[in-house]
Amino acid sequence: MNLSDLRKRLEPWLRRIFHLYWRLVRGMTLGVRGVVLDGENKVFLVKHSYVTGWHLPGGGVEVGESFGEALRRELMEEGRIELKEEPALHGLFFNSHVSPRDHVAVYVVRQFSQDRMPKPNHEIIACGFFDAAALPDETTLGTRLRISEVLDGRARIATWR
Repeated sequence: MNLSDLRKRLEPWLRRIFHLYWRLVRGMTLGVRGVVLDGENKVFLVKHSYVTGWHLPGGGVEVGESFGEALRRELMEEGRIELKEEPALHGLFFNSHVSPRDHVAVYVVRQFSQDRMPKPNHEIIACGFFDAAALPDETTLGTRLRISEVLDGRARIATWR
């Protein structure tokens, strides 16, 4: 069994364990994601080591941290992306796929700098900018919906999916 197969088998259990822990210590979980678009409207996506699929960059909002601070931190950690101006809030989404207590703020990022593409590490095993019409096959449904809402003007759906 290779690492990818093992990750897919363990992912549901790991997700439950992490969210049980977060539920006990946090009550409600808050997350942040960025639809980062370059000058050609290509979108930046990341592939994590611990969950399947390609995702918008982002992560959890820590205690005492604002959504903006969390977004800045996550973009730098996952993509070496530094915001050059305040991003636009796209929407707030209920992510019942992860937990009945999880909510995600999604921002649109158009003004940024990236000194270099990050190297794969223990958390992010791949990343890159992709044309919205040619996203990787494993791009998650929630990620595809957010990109379509931003680029195609598709009506927002309140749940992440």
